[in-house]
Amino acid sequence: MTALTKFAGVLLTTLTITAAAQPQLTTQQIIDGLQLEAHVEGGYFRRTYQADHRQQLETNHGERYLLTSIFYLLTADAPVGHFHKNRSDILHFYQAGDPIRYTLIMPDGQVKQVVMATDLAAGQQLQLTVKGGIWKSSELLAGEHGYGLISEAVSPGFDFEDMTLANEALLNAEFPQHQQLIKRFSKHQ
Repeated sequence: MTALTKFAGVLLTTLTITAAAQPQLTTQQIIDGLQLEAHVEGGYFRRTYQADHRQQLETNHGERYLLTSIFYLLTADAPVGHFHKNRSDILHFYQAGDPIRYTLIMPDGQVKQVVMATDLAAGQQLQLTVKGGIWKSSELLAGEHGYGLISEAVSPGFDFEDMTLANEALLNAEFPQHQQLIKRFSKHQ
């Protein structure tokens, strides 16, 4: 047994014990308790931090906080975070609930899918980095909770001017080989 396998076993045991010790919250209790609101891309969010105690960073698109972070929740009623891209790099951290699958379309057209959750032995990840300029969508996978909760850290800090919500026709023109994915995960306006 390798050190990594032992570590994964200890981590999974700790996560299982921690999860078992906590009462099951409803989706509405999580939304209310974390003071989340609907997000334009789908799901719910709340900004939890912005580095307003530091000098802002000058970017090509204006001043930005050095770092921001949010809670982001997908639910059975809002199970999809529609395709969008950000100028900034984003670190995603799995928090609780059911698995969330991210679908990424790289600038060269390659697709990568990552499932965020606690089953490391099955290849799930606790953390995901998405660099600026990559199209991403997220979807809640089936599970017992009816929600999936992550946190995001964004640098330079998030600004809605730096986010592009996918236009299905334009994204299909750029990546015609991925029309089914684009149709499934684009916001239909």
